[in-house]
Amino acid sequence: MTTAYLTCPLCEATCGLAVSLDGETVTSVRGDEDDAFSHGFICPKGASLKALHEDPDRLRTPLVKRDGQWHEATWDEAFAEVDRRLVPLVAEHGPQAVAFYLGNPSSHNLGVTLYGRAFYKAVGTPNIYTAGSVDQLPKHYSSGYLFGDPLSIPVPDLDRTHHLLLLGANPLVSNGSLMTVPDARGRLKAIRQRGGKVVVVDPRRTRTADVADDHHAIRPGTDALLLFAIVHVLLRDGLAGLGRLADHVDGFDGLAELAAPFTPEAVSPQTGIAASEIERMARELAAAESAAVYGRIGTTTQDFGTLASWLVDVLNVITGNLDRPGGAMFPLAAAGQANSIAKQGSSPSKVWRHGRWHSRVRGLPEVMGELPVATLADEILTPGPGQVRALVVVGGNPCLSTPNADRLREAVQTLDLMVSLDVYLNETSQHADVILPGPTPLERDHYDVTFTQLSVRNMANWSPAALETDQPQEWQTLLRLAAIAAGQGPAADVGALDDLMASQTAARYGLDVTVAGERRGPARLLDLMLRGGPHDLTLADLEAAPHGLDLGPLTPRLPELLRTASGRIELTPEPITRDVPRLVAALGRPLAGPDELVLVGRRQLGSNNSWMHNLAPLVRGSNTCTVHVHPDDANRLGLRDGGAAVVRSRAGSVTVPVEVTDTVRRGVVSIPHGWGHSTPGARTQVAAAHAGVNTNVLADDLFLDALTGTAVLNGIPVTVEPVEPVGQPT
Repeated sequence: MTTAYLTCPLCEATCGLAVSLDGETVTSVRGDEDDAFSHGFICPKGASLKALHEDPDRLRTPLVKRDGQWHEATWDEAFAEVDRRLVPLVAEHGPQAVAFYLGNPSSHNLGVTLYGRAFYKAVGTPNIYTAGSVDQLPKHYSSGYLFGDPLSIPVPDLDRTHHLLLLGANPLVSNGSLMTVPDARGRLKAIRQRGGKVVVVDPRRTRTADVADDHHAIRPGTDALLLFAIVHVLLRDGLAGLGRLADHVDGFDGLAELAAPFTPEAVSPQTGIAASEIERMARELAAAESAAVYGRIGTTTQDFGTLASWLVDVLNVITGNLDRPGGAMFPLAAAGQANSIAKQGSSPSKVWRHGRWHSRVRGLPEVMGELPVATLADEILTPGPGQVRALVVVGGNPCLSTPNADRLREAVQTLDLMVSLDVYLNETSQHADVILPGPTPLERDHYDVTFTQLSVRNMANWSPAALETDQPQEWQTLLRLAAIAAGQGPAADVGALDDLMASQTAARYGLDVTVAGERRGPARLLDLMLRGGPHDLTLADLEAAPHGLDLGPLTPRLPELLRTASGRIELTPEPITRDVPRLVAALGRPLAGPDELVLVGRRQLGSNNSWMHNLAPLVRGSNTCTVHVHPDDANRLGLRDGGAAVVRSRAGSVTVPVEVTDTVRRGVVSIPHGWGHSTPGARTQVAAAHAGVNTNVLADDLFLDALTGTAVLNGIPVTVEPVEPVGQPT
């Protein structure tokens, strides 16, 4: 028996796991009590790693479709098929005829994170789409304009704050999002134990709301109004103060004029929160010894997602809580964080901006190198120069997880070529021509390049592969695909390409590539990144610390972190504030009538979008797909608990089991994201047995955040009506 210590790669919490092995057999997975960050905490997702590793539905060899039928292929045969079809397609129609979709799992994969760009750049297409435009682009957009880097996202200093205001976030279930935090429950409990306060704003009474001091059941889609009203009160009553940031902020003087229309009395009818409560929220936030405001998916996936994301940090700035202990702070990652590279100096090479190109059909803007996935179907279905004719999906399931999913599913079936890098034959990959699987998490090295940049405490943890495999690693697959795209053919020297990547990485950090010794692949790149980072580490240091390294609490990083043109926090940048008049107009919208309903999503503890529903341990108990309806709405509509209902939007309709509960406010219904595993042709037995319905059939690809094109998933107008059981009178 042996024990392998590794970091869980299944969500953002990055918990340490202790995996017991009997030879090649996993006997147990438990929390690593000695982990420097998670201290033994584990959630159901981490415990399911054994089921994921042993899943009989996982693909372990490439599949190639011939005459509509799947055939197992050798790796050489699969790459030859990609070469045979991709190269002439690009030669005839240009690189813009290819699109990429990068799913959520790709950000949890070190090889994809470090080597994916080689393939994307080799193709040279502007058509890059990711799960971020279903989820979080507004936060990147606002951070880019406030701080000069879309990855400079402040996170709450949970271990020291005395007042935490959470909007549209449920970290007890999500384990954090754009906030890497194991054991959110324990950390929130500690805030209250030290005399602090936790306030939750959410249309649902979530698990997080249950442990909070206050819960405000806001009307979905109105968070920006509430936040602006809090700003209004702070400025009106002289409660705002920049503290030590006073010399590092531009635009503060213009804030009062922008906030003027948003009095508590004006926004109260729209938000459903009493003006007196808004006043109290503002005063308590200002009076706290330290405080942090945090907004997540409920704030980014709405009509005013960018304004809400911006106002979260406006509040952190004007209460003097940005970049100070107990406030909202900037992590200092050991590797990969552009603004933490010690050897590059502090002067920005270029000013961040969005809209460097736009989508062909609808003219939606690029943000952080990607286009909104809400328009991907348009790009495939609309003829003309630049039409997307080939799609490469990397670890994603967009036919299930993107807005107006049925339309995208129809669109991908018209493609000339589709390639999926996936471990499942799922609702999306079933439409591919070639599927290239990767190894299991136990069979690959891991380091969280992405999520250490968002951690509530600075840390670093290297997980070497616990088990050997003959299956190619994703980084090797991506380099072979990059060689094909570059015209080098399917049999190119992957080692030479890896050497090139290493040389480029070393140059970026001002290093000699030979300092990494004989290492290859992601291990070599990571070693170079650690050496060039701010903590004076090497990969050998992490190898000697199997439970990870605690690099200390978050520390102030301003003004050195700033990359704006002014070198200051640009508090009221025009690319954001130009949307304020639209929010002012929203104050005059007719109030929702008593019979109007809107749809919101919800998180589930054992689920991370669609990619964990084929694991039996994670589809048990309350982890089911139902529509939550308030008792008053259920009585009015004739719905019964355990019955069925048809939920309709402009985009589509689903029939879903009803769960009557007072955890949602009146006028709101809720369906979890990522379900709908009833498509013929997929090979996911467990998921098919717990199919659920796809809420993204209801998500409207025309209903977007105006600035980023991010899909609105919270606040979708719907109708709901009962379905009588078959065989009973109607």
